[in-house]
Amino acid sequence: MAAPPRVAILDYGAGNLRSVAKAVERTGAQADVCSDAAALRLADALVVPGVGAFADAAESLAAKQLDDAVRESVETGRPYLGLCLGLQLLFEDSDEHGQPKGLGLLPGRVRRFPRGAPDGSRLLVPHIGWNRVRWSGDHPMLAGLPDEDVYYFVHSYRVEGAEPAHAVGTTDYGGPFTAAVARDNVFAVQFHPEKSQGAGKRLLDAFVAWVTA
Repeated sequence: MAAPPRVAILDYGAGNLRSVAKAVERTGAQADVCSDAAALRLADALVVPGVGAFADAAESLAAKQLDDAVRESVETGRPYLGLCLGLQLLFEDSDEHGQPKGLGLLPGRVRRFPRGAPDGSRLLVPHIGWNRVRWSGDHPMLAGLPDEDVYYFVHSYRVEGAEPAHAVGTTDYGGPFTAAVARDNVFAVQFHPEKSQGAGKRLLDAFVAWVTA
């Protein structure tokens, strides 16, 4: 019997690691929380989680020299799964606190939700709670998912200007926004699968099936 895939959970100081690792382990994969480039090179796939501020996360990645390690992992073809900040950091920059730079692996920028919805009603920010994601596209991850599912979100910022071909998941909160992106060996979601019960388990199962394949 083949060994289960080894999934690196990147520790760059953004928290929420144990819950992500346990959720990955429930898929049957081996989850290794790691914080150095050498450990990433030994893994079959990389998960970049994160909660909190984009600027702090980007600074921590750079200070620990993990930004280049993540780029290297992606460039060598390892499957990448980004969760919440792990999605936002893929992009060019954020309008949070001085426009910090992201990894620049995908075109687009991270912008704060507006205070008002298009119909003039007040939009509560952050966006917290359960919301529906509609999936589209032909990325291999999507083969293991229903056309739509409900996931748990906690965020004040969302991606704007993503390439339409990269936007594979859409959610509505004061209007539609990109809730998931994919390109080649990169797949990332704005929500938290580890907090999303059965829907989150389905997504992580699909990720491990993709890694295994």
